[in-house]
Amino acid sequence: MKSDFSFIKGGVTAPAGFTANGILCHIKASRKTNDTALIFSEKPCNAAGVFTQNRVKAESVKLTKKNIANGRIQAVIANSGNANCCTGAQGAENALRMAKAAATELGISADDVIVCSTGVIGQQLPVEKIEQNIGALKNGLSKEGHKEARIAIMTTDTQFKECAVETTIGGKTVKIGTMCKGSGMIHINLGTMLSFITTDCAISAEMLQKALYETVAGTYNCVSIDGDTSTNDTLTILANGMAGNEEITADGEDYRKFLDALNRMNTVMAMKIAADGEGASRLIECSVTGAKDVQTARGLAKEVIRSNLVKAAMFGK
Repeated sequence: MKSDFSFIKGGVTAPAGFTANGILCHIKASRKTNDTALIFSEKPCNAAGVFTQNRVKAESVKLTKKNIANGRIQAVIANSGNANCCTGAQGAENALRMAKAAATELGISADDVIVCSTGVIGQQLPVEKIEQNIGALKNGLSKEGHKEARIAIMTTDTQFKECAVETTIGGKTVKIGTMCKGSGMIHINLGTMLSFITTDCAISAEMLQKALYETVAGTYNCVSIDGDTSTNDTLTILANGMAGNEEITADGEDYRKFLDALNRMNTVMAMKIAADGEGASRLIECSVTGAKDVQTARGLAKEVIRSNLVKAAMFGK
C-alpha cells in the first residue's frame, strides 16, 4: 500500500467542520490556566470510543459510554481539576448537567455530547461553575481554539499534547487531528488519559470502533509509567464525513490507509505521554525482534518497560 501521509498543524480543529475552545472556570481554586474545553462539529459525527478497564469508573465515563453507544456524537466537553469519580448519584447528575449545558448552548441533544473529567477523585464537581461560563466557552469556538482546548485538559502534564495528519483516501484529502492529556497513573491498557480524535473522513461507526481497537493495541496500550491504572481513561473518535470520500464501511485499501495515518499519529501521542510521565527524565523504547508473533513481542516488550529495576537503571544512567 502506497502511503501519502504527512503531519500537519491544527490539532483537533485540523479536519474540516471542527472548532474548539478552552476557558478557565475556576474548578480548582489554585488553577490559573484553562480548565474546561469544548470541541464541536458543525455536522453530526459517527463516533466510537474505548475506556478504562478499571472496575471503578468515573461518572463521566459511564455517561459517555451510554451516549456513544449508538455511534452518533456531535460535541465533547471536558474539564480538568476534578475527576467526578467516587461521587455517587450527585456525581452522575453533575455529569449529565455538563452534557445538558453544552447541548443547550450548541442547539443539539444532550445525548450527542461526550463528557470527560480528570483531576482529583472523591470530591463533587462544582458543575455550576461550568454552567455559568458555558456561553463564553461556546462563543469562543474557532479553528484556532485548539490552542485553548489543549491547555484546558492538562493536569500534571508539563506540556500540551496534540498532533494532526493528512492523507488521501478515495481521491479526497482526509485529515485527522487529536489532543490528549496524560502524565501520572499511567499503565498498560490506558491510564489517566483523555484523548480526543477528530476526522473529516467518511467512515462508519463500526469501522471507527474497529480502527480504535487496532490502533490502541500498538500505541496507547504499550505505554507504562507508574503501574497505576485510572478511573477516567477515555479515547474517542468523531468522524463528520466532510472530506467527501466514499464512506468506509468495510476493511480494504481505504480503511488501511485511514488506519495507517491513525497509527502514525497515535504513536507520536503515546510517546509524548510516556516522555511526560510525572518525574520522568528518560524515555525508554523497547523493540523486539525474532518473536513468533506480534502478541508475544508486545508481551516481552511490556515486561521490560514496566520493570522498576529497568526504570531505575535508566534513571541512574
